[in-house]
Amino acid sequence: MESRLSLITRNAAEVVTSEELKQKLEEGRKLKGYLGFEPSGLFHIGWLIWAQKFKDLMEAGVEMNLLVATWHAWINDKLGGKMEMIKLAGEYAVNVLNAFGISRNKINVIDAEDIVKDKDYWSLVLKVAKNTSLARMKRALTIMGRKADEAELDSSKLIYPAMQVSDIFYMDLDIALGGTDQRKAHMLARDAAEKLGKKKVIAIHTPLLVGLQGGQRMSPGAEEDEVMAEIKMSKSKPDTAIFIDDEPETVSSKLMMAYCPKGVIENNPVLQINKYILFTVDNNGLKVERESKFGGDIHFTSYKDLEESFAEGRLHPKDLKMATARKLNQILDPLRKSIKSRSEYEKLANEIVRSVSR
Repeated sequence: MESRLSLITRNAAEVVTSEELKQKLEEGRKLKGYLGFEPSGLFHIGWLIWAQKFKDLMEAGVEMNLLVATWHAWINDKLGGKMEMIKLAGEYAVNVLNAFGISRNKINVIDAEDIVKDKDYWSLVLKVAKNTSLARMKRALTIMGRKADEAELDSSKLIYPAMQVSDIFYMDLDIALGGTDQRKAHMLARDAAEKLGKKKVIAIHTPLLVGLQGGQRMSPGAEEDEVMAEIKMSKSKPDTAIFIDDEPETVSSKLMMAYCPKGVIENNPVLQINKYILFTVDNNGLKVERESKFGGDIHFTSYKDLEESFAEGRLHPKDLKMATARKLNQILDPLRKSIKSRSEYEKLANEIVRSVSR
């Protein structure tokens, strides 16, 4: 039980609550978890953080479900609201996850379009809405990358949080996995569960990867989720993101231009890529190749040692960036190949890039 608990919680930013998770594991029954994602564009490396945690849950014996949130993406105006493209983007993402080791044969892949055909689902949506104030629903719009006042122009946005909560109830889940940006939806689900007599889901939140532009200062009083929305790696900011189908030289070029001041740890994207991806996905550590006059090669077997060396100025940003690019490209190589093996995915990627650049 302790090893399963350790595997499920490692590298998580937050577990709500650890005590509830431990109790469920002690009961010894099969747990059911899920992650829902919007098929909204190209797969960037920030998604590998939750993908790795998804794999951890699978390894821990949790029955995992992957919700391809097509209707949610449509409500959120993704890919121009074109459902055909949204569905193709969903299939593209599932293919990438399969190449990453999340075999579609070992999980339940669910399309939101199949769920919305059931009147019982919409009954749940209405019950959640009836037990949630308008103010609370508007505050939850940050889960979809929207601000509360955007519902003034398109009231369908208010349905989104109720749908996400209903997804959890409809699938009768024990665990909901998502980035820290999904916290408000998961807390809403836990509150609504008490009112509706539903199972209170355990929420596991993974950290969000800061964009290549690094940390930014916002005005005093800005809420934490507003700050993170501005600085996190996002598909909508392609210049500050690394996509899994970026060519090796593109990955290297982006990293060489990334924010990485000497000795600065906070909101440093290059360090975060190491902490949340490289040292988590691959246990072989990071080899930094340097000329002998600069200290020679060094092999870091733990992220802690890497961070300390960088903070103390013993590791130069350029050397760190070059080593990070080499290791990241090794991880991305099989994922790139999975995309290039399907012409329709390459076509989709090109269409998405064109739509963003317009």
